[in-house]
Amino acid sequence: MNEILKQINEIGIVPVIALSDAEKAVPLAKALLAGGIPCAEITFRTAEGLESIRRIAANVPKILVGAGTVLKKEQADQAIEAGAKFIVSPGFNPKIVSYCLEKNAVITPGCMSPSDMEAALEFGLEVVKFFPAEQAGGLNFIKAVAAPYSGLKFMPTGGISAGNLGKYLAFDRIIACGGSWMVTKDLIDRGDFDEITRLCKEAVKIKEEVRGKG
Repeated sequence: MNEILKQINEIGIVPVIALSDAEKAVPLAKALLAGGIPCAEITFRTAEGLESIRRIAANVPKILVGAGTVLKKEQADQAIEAGAKFIVSPGFNPKIVSYCLEKNAVITPGCMSPSDMEAALEFGLEVVKFFPAEQAGGLNFIKAVAAPYSGLKFMPTGGISAGNLGKYLAFDRIIACGGSWMVTKDLIDRGDFDEITRLCKEAVKIKEEVRGKG
C-alpha cells in the first residue's frame, strides 16, 4: 500500500472539514493534533478551502492534510501546489483519477456501485471512498461487495459518527472512516477547539478499542 494510505490506515479517522474562515485553519489543525488525529481532509466546498490547506501544510506539518471535493483538474493542481498529500472526490470521474495518477498524487475517488469499484481497480487503485456510506447501504453493503473485489479497501464517509465508528473500523477491509461530527461548522465557527480536541480523543479511544493502539 502507498505510504500516504498507510498513514491514513494507521490514523483510522479522517476529519472532513469545510472551512469558511482560513484564519481558523491552523488552530483547528492544532486541535486535531492534540486530540490524536493528525489528519484533515479540507474540502473545496468553500472559497477558503485552498488557503486553509496551504496554511495547515505550512504551519502544522505533522498534520497529513488532504483536499476533498476535488471535481476539476485545476483544483487538483491547486491542492497539490498548496501542499495536499492526498486527493478525495465524491464520485468516480475517470478524467480526474487519470490526471491525479499522472501527477503521482494519491486519490481516493468516491465509489458507490460495483461498476465504480471495477473502474477503480482498472486504474490500479488500492483504496476508494465509499460515499455516502450510511445512505448507500452502510457496512453491510461494503461487506457484500468486498468479497468479489479482494484487491480493494474502503474509506467510508457519510453518516459516520461516534455511534457507528467502531463497527466500521472493526472490518479489516476499511482503512479509515471519514466524518465531520468532531469538526462541525458550529464548533468551528464558535472557535470551540477544546471541544473538537475532546471529540477527537473520544474517536481515537473508539478506534483503539477495536484495533488496538498499533
